[in-house]
Amino acid sequence: MDVVEGPSVDVSVEELLADFARWLSTERGVAGETVRCYQTQGRKFLVHLPAPLAQSLAGVDAAAVTGYVLEHAAAADSVWSAKAQVTALRSLLRFLHVRGWIGSPLVGVVPAVAGWRLVSLPKGLPSGQVQSLLAAHDLATRVGMRDHAVLVVLARLGLRGAEVAALRLADVEWRAGQLLVRGKGSRVERLPLPVEVGQALADYVTGSRPRCGCPSLFVTVRRPFRPLTPGAVRAIMGRACGRAGLPRLGAHRLRHTLATDLLRAGASLPEIGQVLRHRSQLSTAIYAKIDYATLQTLARPWPGGAR
Repeated sequence: MDVVEGPSVDVSVEELLADFARWLSTERGVAGETVRCYQTQGRKFLVHLPAPLAQSLAGVDAAAVTGYVLEHAAAADSVWSAKAQVTALRSLLRFLHVRGWIGSPLVGVVPAVAGWRLVSLPKGLPSGQVQSLLAAHDLATRVGMRDHAVLVVLARLGLRGAEVAALRLADVEWRAGQLLVRGKGSRVERLPLPVEVGQALADYVTGSRPRCGCPSLFVTVRRPFRPLTPGAVRAIMGRACGRAGLPRLGAHRLRHTLATDLLRAGASLPEIGQVLRHRSQLSTAIYAKIDYATLQTLARPWPGGAR
C-alpha cells in the first residue's frame, strides 16, 4: 500500500478515530468488536498529545512512543490489558503512517509486553454460583427472560460474549436441534442445542423478544429495536453477579467453568477443545493444569522427601 503525503490541515481526535475505524474495517478486515477496542486504546494515545494534533503527530518519534508505552503499560491493571494497549497502538501507528500523519513507520519501536502462555490457571465457578447467576433474573419481565437466555447460552455452550451478540434468529435450527455460531476468524460452526438452552431460547423468542425486522436473536426491549452488543452481554453478566451477591465477573468466566466441569466429568482435552471450538490444542492445554488427579500420577517425589 502506498503511503500518502500528510495533510496540511489540522484534524480532531474524533475525526482521526473515525477514519481509523473505517481503515480497520475496509482495508484490514478487522471485526467490529476489535475495531471498538482499538479505537478506545487509540484515543488514549491521541488525547495524550498536545494540540494542535496534526503538528504533534508530525513530531512523534521513537522516544515519544516508547515513553508513552512505558508509562501507560505500567499503569494497566493486567498483563492482558497492557498487551491490548500495545497491539492497538501498533495498528494506530501503521494507520497514521499510511495516511501520512507521521513521517516514518514506528510500529517496530513499540515495546513488547512480557507474557507467557499457560502461566495462569483458568478460573471456573462452583456449580452453586452458576445456578445463582442463572436464577438471578425475574422471568416475569421481558428483560429478565432475555437476560436469562443469554446467560444460559454462555454457561451451557461456552460461547464468547461477542458470539452470543452475533447470533441471529435464523441461527437457531429448531428441528435439527442445532445452533449456528459465528466464531473467531469468521468460522461458522454448528453446536448441538441442549434441552435447557433450547427451552430458554424458546421461552425468550415466544414470550419476550419483540416482533421486529431485526435479524439478531437478542435485541433491545425498547424501540428502536437493535441487536445487543458484546458490551451489553458483559453488562448482563455484571448485573447478574450483583443480584447473586458475587463480585463482578466477565462472561468468559462461564466458558472456563464449562471446560473445568467437563474435565472433572471425565472429558478428554481434545473433546473439550471441540466444545470450545479451539483452533489449536495449545489453547486447550491450559486446562490440564487443573486436572490434579492425573497430574499427581506424573509428579515425582522430591529428593530426600517422604515417600
